Amino acid sequence: MPELPEVEVTRRSFAQRISGAQVRSVRMGKPLRWPLGADPAGLCGQTVHGVDRRGKYLLVRLDAAVLLLHLGMSGSLQFAGDLPPAGPHDHFELHTDRGLLRLHDPRRFGAVVCVPDLADPRARKLLDGLGVEPLEAGFDPVVFHRALQQRRAAIKQVLLAGDIVVGVGNIYASEALFMAGIRPTARADRISRPRAARLHAAIVQVLHKAVALGGSTLRDFSSAEGQSGYFQLDAQVYGRAGEPCRVCATAIRQIRQGQRSTFFCPGCQKP
Repeated sequence: MPELPEVEVTRRSFAQRISGAQVRSVRMGKPLRWPLGADPAGLCGQTVHGVDRRGKYLLVRLDAAVLLLHLGMSGSLQFAGDLPPAGPHDHFELHTDRGLLRLHDPRRFGAVVCVPDLADPRARKLLDGLGVEPLEAGFDPVVFHRALQQRRAAIKQVLLAGDIVVGVGNIYASEALFMAGIRPTARADRISRPRAARLHAAIVQVLHKAVALGGSTLRDFSSAEGQSGYFQLDAQVYGRAGEPCRVCATAIRQIRQGQRSTFFCPGCQKP
């Protein structure tokens, strides 16, 4: 599943190129997770004023509408002046005078929702419950620790929930917890302020590094320019079960938490 770094990489790969473009037509393919919620023809003639991101949603701002795009489990965006004809897994196309923006999603868990503005109830339902953005200044270590004190669940599960800090997906939670020296099964409310500060710093560092490396391509993720990500090649624990830790040589362990695979070093990460 594309996580925050992959979505941010996607945004950066086409946001500048599509800004200022005029919409010429819109093509809808098979139904996605949610309906568009507007007449596609009503988008024609509008100008793209920018592309923002909130969590794993891309926000394409038009004259009188905002498109909320979500890549779902297996979706990806392409933006180019010349793309081949749409295939069976291409479910949304925004044709502009600067190129074609296409959503490719074999599993159709992605979505494109059109709202007049972000105050619309549909946008608020999708965005209001999201936690603070970890790559922005509002991610404060003291507030982060205070929020962890209210949760009795395992810290890995608290990070994945996304309501305290958004976008720390499965790969990046495992990597940040390793960097901070915290066992993924540790209860969130038992993490001290110094350990929470280390975790806060690790989250920021891991996500920045993931964006710099183009995200993670485990199956078929690519940016809107068709570029794969390489963070997975630099992972310290994720996907390395049974291999020696690069710090202490202890074998990396794999467990299941909430139906997701978790990787950690029993030597470096303390309960």
